[in-house]
Amino acid sequence: MRKLHLIVLLFLAWNANGQGLPGLGAGTTPNNKPILHGKNWVAITGKPLAATAGAAIFQQGGNAVDASCAMIAATSTMWDVLSWGGETQALIYHPVEKKVIAINALGYAPTGATVDYYKSQGMDYPPQFGPLAATTPGTPGGIMTMLAEYGTMSLEQVLKPSMELAKGYPIEAQTANAIEAQKARIKQWPYSKKIFLTHLGEEREAPSPGEIFVQEDLYQTLSKLVEAERNALKAGKSRKEAIYAAYDRFYKGDIAKEIVRGTREQGGLFTEADLANWKVKIEEPLHVNYKGIDVYKLQEWTQGPALLQSLNILENFDLKSMGYNSANYIHTVYQAMSLAFADRDFYYGDPAFVKSPMKGLLSKEYAKERAKLIGYNNDPTIGPGDPYPFQGGTNPYLHILKKNQQAIASLSPEQINSTLDEQFLADFQSGTTSVETADAEGWVVSVTPSGGWIPAVVAGNSGVGLSQRMQSFVLDENLNPYNLPEPGKRPRVTLTPSLAMKDGRPFLSFAVQGGDSQDQNLLQLFLNVVEFGMDVQEATEAANFNSYQMQSSFGDHEIRPGAMVLRKDTPDWIRKELAKRGYSMDFWNKTSGPLNAIWFDWKHGSFWGGSSDYGDDYGIAW
Repeated sequence: MRKLHLIVLLFLAWNANGQGLPGLGAGTTPNNKPILHGKNWVAITGKPLAATAGAAIFQQGGNAVDASCAMIAATSTMWDVLSWGGETQALIYHPVEKKVIAINALGYAPTGATVDYYKSQGMDYPPQFGPLAATTPGTPGGIMTMLAEYGTMSLEQVLKPSMELAKGYPIEAQTANAIEAQKARIKQWPYSKKIFLTHLGEEREAPSPGEIFVQEDLYQTLSKLVEAERNALKAGKSRKEAIYAAYDRFYKGDIAKEIVRGTREQGGLFTEADLANWKVKIEEPLHVNYKGIDVYKLQEWTQGPALLQSLNILENFDLKSMGYNSANYIHTVYQAMSLAFADRDFYYGDPAFVKSPMKGLLSKEYAKERAKLIGYNNDPTIGPGDPYPFQGGTNPYLHILKKNQQAIASLSPEQINSTLDEQFLADFQSGTTSVETADAEGWVVSVTPSGGWIPAVVAGNSGVGLSQRMQSFVLDENLNPYNLPEPGKRPRVTLTPSLAMKDGRPFLSFAVQGGDSQDQNLLQLFLNVVEFGMDVQEATEAANFNSYQMQSSFGDHEIRPGAMVLRKDTPDWIRKELAKRGYSMDFWNKTSGPLNAIWFDWKHGSFWGGSSDYGDDYGIAW
């Protein structure tokens, strides 16, 4: 009997700490959602209907790129915290070339969008909402470029699910209620009001959950893309050429003209040349090696390299011996993230304009120097370092760097110990969606499309909701001299898909929504799998912690040193230890974020898909 009591006590302790007992295999702990096991393909994204769209493409013989394009189109049509005028960024593993490819389909600042212009409007930052918050549309170009270059199907096939949705689908509560909550803003923009407020003048002016939501203007725009493709095919063009004919119609034809007209009518800055000159970029991703695993992220126009910097710093510590979510582990990872994100806040930006010192930032030597700054207590004065000496150069912004460091060091106790108010959290964790696909041929796609969330300005009669990504620029060079708005420049965004390779083969594909919290949750997911042996579903559901000791990329770009969110079941002794080390804590029921991931089981030739229990994210495998 005493032996039985001991086993029960061990099990309860394991549950409290979130750690497994030695010798227990994967799956012995029931997850809130099942692992997705697949042999042929897997499709995971932010909404069940959109995952179904990907499954339909797979069932018709499409590859992972075809399916991902259909899923991006579907989520954009469903306003899953994004729209057709937003942005798409992806990592694609090409099984023939055996390399990871980066897709940069982020829109850029339009003509006239300068620091002086926004300051002349009395703004400290570009606005969060409205036509002046919009970069040029990127998602249509991203979908069509990915499909043309790496897919197998026609645009018509891939757009069919989203066109059916545009003709009318039962709107989900999340979107319907967001429309109702934001109806005052929506009423400022006539084309948005026409689409969203289907019961104008009634007590509830937004659609009700489950109501059939119709977007006729968007349907006509998508039909024009299909028409352009069909005409090109009839003229003898190849599949690829026909898709790019549709691309040209969107960015240079009648669709572009209507988007520009409708945007300018509502106070925006777009010109036809802005749309015509914008191009999707196919790039080389950045990567680092962590204990034999190559982790790939997009370039520094995203926050993705901050995860790579964090891994380099954490490689100097024995995380596994600390124990999953022990006080020492949480503190160490928090400090590593603070160091990496301080560099993000100062150095990251569009490399086409000012080249960031990424070689130095991603060097193991620089990481070792940064790791030495991690002490026993939280350091609220952590600021950016100087990576230039680690790439054999001199910092051209050394005088600004010193001002930045001094500003952080002079934060008042009130700023350091401030509470996490509702608006700050809403800005910091602004959502998007993610798309994860893989197939038996070896194609793997990880995407974080975003932009054009509710409340969105709809561009005239196109049905296209515009991005709000201009707000990620800053107007003060003392904050970040690399991320000041200029026409044709892309803002530094939070969007950050991930791919990890091991022994030359895909190991883990993972992404999440959630603004500045994205690479925090992705870092912990990766460590859950690599350091603590969790299966992919356990890792997506596991208790994460979120730091706010970094500049928000939204709103007023605030920073809250020492602030942290933990899950409510965090034990008292860990809470007390973290309080002693200088942290202020909030506690939530769920902290994992809407993580989606695919782990590759090469021993058995199968996929393991994971989708957290945080939101509406959903997956299907076969």
